[in-house]
Amino acid sequence: MKKRVLAGLLISVFAVSALAGCGGSSSAPKATEAAAADAEVITVAASATPHAEILEQAKPILAEQGYDLQVTVFNGYVQPNEVVEAGEFDANYFQHIPYLESFNAEKGTHLVNAGGIHYEPFGIYPGTKKDLSEVADGDVIAVPNDTTNEARALLLLQDNGLLTLKEGAGLEATVNDITENPHNLKIQELEAAQIPHVVGEVAFVVLNGNYALEAGFSVSKDSLAYESSDSEAAKTYVNVIAVYEGNENSDKIKALVDVLKSDAITQYINDTYDGAVIPFED
Repeated sequence: MKKRVLAGLLISVFAVSALAGCGGSSSAPKATEAAAADAEVITVAASATPHAEILEQAKPILAEQGYDLQVTVFNGYVQPNEVVEAGEFDANYFQHIPYLESFNAEKGTHLVNAGGIHYEPFGIYPGTKKDLSEVADGDVIAVPNDTTNEARALLLLQDNGLLTLKEGAGLEATVNDITENPHNLKIQELEAAQIPHVVGEVAFVVLNGNYALEAGFSVSKDSLAYESSDSEAAKTYVNVIAVYEGNENSDKIKALVDVLKSDAITQYINDTYDGAVIPFED
C-alpha cells in the first residue's frame, strides 16, 4: 500500500514538472503580462492639449521604470483639482502656480507643486478682426473668467494699449479694476475652455497656450501680441504637476516629474508646439 502511494506521488511530481517544461515556449509573453500587472500605477488628471499629449510621450519611458501611467482628460479647471484633493488621482497637470494657490485659498484644498514642467505664453488672437489696429468702439474681447487667468489677460490688453488698470491691481485684476477704456470695449468673461468656441463672434480673444492650440492658432503666426519668453509672467505662470500635500516626495511622483523634465520630453515639446509651449528650466 505504501509503495502504491509513493509511486502515485512520484508520478504527480513528474507530471507537474513536465507541464512546467511544456510551458517554456510561452514564458516571455506571460512574463511581460506579469510585469505590466505588477507595474505601479500613476493616475494623472490633465487638460487635453498639451498636457495629456506630453504625458502620452512619457508613458513608455515610465513603463521602462516599472510605472503604469494612466491619463484622464478633463475639460475645465475645477474638477482636476477636486479629484486629486479627494485622493481619486495621484496628480494633475493643467495649471500654473498662481491658479493653484488661488484655488487652495478659495476652496480650502491642500494641493502643492511637485515640479514645474512648461509654460504657455498668453496671447491675443484674432476673432472677427485680424489686427489690433482695427479695434473700434464697443468691440467685444473674450477673456478667461477664472481669477488669475483673467488678470493675466487684462494685463496683456493693458500692455498693448487697449485699456488701463488700477495701479497695483496686478495678478488680482478684474474688469472692475479697469480705469480707462478709450474704446468702450466690452470684456466678455468666459470659462477658458469655451473661448475658442466664440472666435467667430467677438473681435478678439485672449487665450493661454493650450486653448490657443485647440482653437487651431499658431503662437508664432497667428497671435497679435503675446508674452515674451523672458517675461516675468512666463516665469510666474509655469505649469506644474500638482499633488496632495505630502505626496510630492513619493517615488512615483518624483519619477513622473523627472521624466517630464527629461531631454526626450523637452525635445518633443520644442518640436511639436510652435512656441505655444516652452519647457521650463529651474
